[in-house]
Amino acid sequence: MNRIGKILPVEGYFVVVQESLPIDYAKSLTHLYQPLIGLNATILYQTLLHERDIQGDKPTPQTHHTLMNYLNLPLDEIYTARLKLEGIGLLKTYQMDNEANRVFTYVLLPVYSPERFFQDPMLSQLLYHHISPDKYDRLKQHFLPVADKKYGINITASFQDVFETITSDFQPNVNEQSLDQTPDTRGIDFAPIEQSLKQRMIPEKKVLTGYNRKLISQMMFLYDLATYEVEKAVIWALTEDNSLNVEEFKAACYDLFQSKYKGSHVRLIDKTKKVSPTSEQKTPKTQEEKLIQHFETISPKQLLEDLSGGHQASEQDLRLVGEIMTSQGLPTPVMNVLIHYVLLQTNMKLTKNYLAKIASHWSRANLKTAKEAMDFAKQEVKNYQKAKKTENNYSSRQSKEVIPDWFKKQKQQQKQEAVATYEEQVDEVQEQKEIAALLKQYSSNNK
Repeated sequence: MNRIGKILPVEGYFVVVQESLPIDYAKSLTHLYQPLIGLNATILYQTLLHERDIQGDKPTPQTHHTLMNYLNLPLDEIYTARLKLEGIGLLKTYQMDNEANRVFTYVLLPVYSPERFFQDPMLSQLLYHHISPDKYDRLKQHFLPVADKKYGINITASFQDVFETITSDFQPNVNEQSLDQTPDTRGIDFAPIEQSLKQRMIPEKKVLTGYNRKLISQMMFLYDLATYEVEKAVIWALTEDNSLNVEEFKAACYDLFQSKYKGSHVRLIDKTKKVSPTSEQKTPKTQEEKLIQHFETISPKQLLEDLSGGHQASEQDLRLVGEIMTSQGLPTPVMNVLIHYVLLQTNMKLTKNYLAKIASHWSRANLKTAKEAMDFAKQEVKNYQKAKKTENNYSSRQSKEVIPDWFKKQKQQQKQEAVATYEEQVDEVQEQKEIAALLKQYSSNNK
């Protein structure tokens, strides 16, 4: 993305600091945040912080040209650094337009203390992946020293040991507050996880607390995991009393990431650098492209509710979808295509055997996106039509030619040997043919 012109040198800015910083903020900023956001963003934060002191109680807007001189950086690099501060949760930016030009207000958010930083699952995991494990352990031991063992074993009673309270869905956690300012994470449909827990007679409200939901969303975002993969990690990390062991859950998510993306590394990457100028503003044009985008951006639960006129999806359907996704490992977009197809084929009813049969076929094909699912279906239809045409041509030619009896018997035997294999394949191929025929129906349903 071209960032030149996003802000201009003559445009002004104010700096606001709404909360006080921790005493050891400088160590936290340079040793914990800087590996994630880079030098320019770190220096920009420090410069804006000290700029607030210089402005005094009656500030006047400074121009960005002044900021360029302070940092000795071009304005597009300052803008990039600003975005990183916003993304990591250290800066909020407000814009006001007046007759002359725009004025920005930069609200600095407090850096986490080292203790809060290491309590935050997202930030601590990112730091672990950005620096070597021994460096991470050294920093953690420095900022979070182990309690002096000269006191003996800690036998302090916990709150739960001493008091009894009314059971509530809300369970306070020392880490819960620390998750509020971490980078934005994508939403996740918890329905399949809830259904999986219910099937195992595990109280889902105890496992899926507000904090744990946030944690699950963060790990799903961090490691690019599908819902069914996160569900496995949750089950693996449950303790004997059906609580979620946070460290085991994070480790399980990382193991899934390692097995899924062999040789890959977790890094904070400037998102816009991965987008080409041509694809950045690409919007769906055809009805099929719009449908694919729809399947890529919603959850199966939302799709079921959309197709039922906004009514709540039934528990039975959600459980069935959760089972199929978990057993076959289908990504959400592919599952959405499958659900839509089966509902149209079966008069808006989810048939378990039919759904499972196609899901098994698509799973073996290792489909990852809605477009891949539709393209795969079209290719299967072409293969079927080609095979059928070859069979018809052979039958027609055979009827016109004079062929010896021994040759006929040999061909008949070969045909009988192949017919079993052919019949096994024809059902799946026919299903894909029906999918292709329904693409026009998809489009008409989404106009």
